[in-house]
Amino acid sequence: MNSIFFLFLRRLRKPLITIIVSYTIAITGLVLIPGIDSAGKPIYLSLFEAFYVITYTATTIGFGEIPFSFSNNQRLWLTFSIYLTVIPWFYAIGKIVALFQDSGLKSAITSDRFARHIKNLHEPFYIVCGYGETGSLLVKSLDRNEVRVVVLEVQQDRINELELEDLQFAVPNLCADASLPENLIRAGIQNPACKGVAALTDHDQVNLAITVAAKLINPNIMVIGRAENDKTAANMASFGTNHTINPFTMFGEHLAMEMHSIGTYLLHEWLTGLPGETVKPPVVPPIGKWIVCGYGRFGKSVVENLLLENNQIVIIEADPELTQCAECIVGNGTESEVLALAGVEEAVGIVAGTNEDINNLAIVMTALERNPNLFVVVRKNRRFNDHLFERFSADITMQPSSIIAHACLAHMISPLLAQFLLLSRTQTNDWANQLISRLVELLGEAIPETWEITINQAQAPSAMMLFAEQESLTLAAITRNPVDHQAYLQLAPLLLSRDGQMILLPDLSTHLQVNDKLLFCGRDKSKATLAFLLHDYKSLRYVVHGHETSDSWIWRWFSQK
Repeated sequence: MNSIFFLFLRRLRKPLITIIVSYTIAITGLVLIPGIDSAGKPIYLSLFEAFYVITYTATTIGFGEIPFSFSNNQRLWLTFSIYLTVIPWFYAIGKIVALFQDSGLKSAITSDRFARHIKNLHEPFYIVCGYGETGSLLVKSLDRNEVRVVVLEVQQDRINELELEDLQFAVPNLCADASLPENLIRAGIQNPACKGVAALTDHDQVNLAITVAAKLINPNIMVIGRAENDKTAANMASFGTNHTINPFTMFGEHLAMEMHSIGTYLLHEWLTGLPGETVKPPVVPPIGKWIVCGYGRFGKSVVENLLLENNQIVIIEADPELTQCAECIVGNGTESEVLALAGVEEAVGIVAGTNEDINNLAIVMTALERNPNLFVVVRKNRRFNDHLFERFSADITMQPSSIIAHACLAHMISPLLAQFLLLSRTQTNDWANQLISRLVELLGEAIPETWEITINQAQAPSAMMLFAEQESLTLAAITRNPVDHQAYLQLAPLLLSRDGQMILLPDLSTHLQVNDKLLFCGRDKSKATLAFLLHDYKSLRYVVHGHETSDSWIWRWFSQK
């Protein structure tokens, strides 16, 4: 507010001085020029009377002669004063109108309104820096999971897109450079309700600046950074960034999972998708000869993971020196003769991985003309090309923004989910298939909710009361229905974290302890019921003992008798 007030004073300094000078001249003249009273004697206006007359005449409200009729000299001076004072008013009004159209003032007012909104935000929230394709997907996903978000974006047109989105919560946003520490402070990084920061801009150096500033300002919050360069990722890690996400590396790992562990891949997609949607049936990439067009960051990651499955790789690259490709065929991949030289006729799959969507589509179309049976993996760089890729129907479409958004969502919604997915990759494919079958039988095929709880006074007060009475509480008890303790809720425990130890798929007979952290997946209704159970002592005792407990000491005494 101080900056806005001083901006007003600075911009209106000349108009105000002009008005003050004109009023001073008009009032002084009116005080010095004598009038005539009813007795014909000369009379002078007081300073207040002169100010009063000039005030209601200069603002064009009207004209009046007080306390007696004016002399001709006074009327002549007053006529001059009208023109003298009205013109500065027009000048001042014009400056005021121009001031309200000034971009600097608008920015100051918007920043002040934004800061006040964040100051009054007491629900847990995340700061998303960058509202591009990745940021927009993440904001929508968090909104659907009922998590509050604050957005910082340097481009105004993207802020305009955000304000047009149909979201259930109002999303505070500011058009500002998120790499500047003062903007992170305005966004509420020091607010106790701030849970984390996600740096998702299109530039690695900007993301690095955001993550470094976030960790220095508030070391206790979770910081997620997008980094497509290994050097940037290493710098982020050195400053304590909690999670560094490289979409190309992640896609390469997913592609390898689809080849040798389809169950693990399906489990990953099912638990990180948007609740209520269904996972598309996965396709299994074939083993054999693959042609990779483009040996940039994406191509290198794909080649690395394809080689793990003993595939034969042929690389087509337009600039081998820039990408440091030792053995490759020079070309774009859009040329039929280059594809023929790479042996497209006997290949089992092709990867179109350049940073141009039109080139990627052209590569695949040309390749399919020579070999219609190719397994197609295509990279989609821009979300606004969705319609083109939907009509094309590739076997696997890689979109960096979607991969990053899903990874961020796993860390933000339930940090234990990221741990579970990491541990699940160390298990066998049969283990993943059996788990999926069990979960689908319990929850159905739609993507479930995932959430975590901590057995403490804040999240499970009824459990703490039970422990205070020296009673035990098993995992099976809190999965029962408080309406009918013989029935179970539509949820499944996936992971138990106890004293730094991670227990995959904990047994229902496990006895819970204080500060245990549990990861669940299930339906939204069961999530709400579990929260009620952990806060209602009487309901918890019912599911533990199988009968209701009397509330008053009188009825408890009668029950004992």
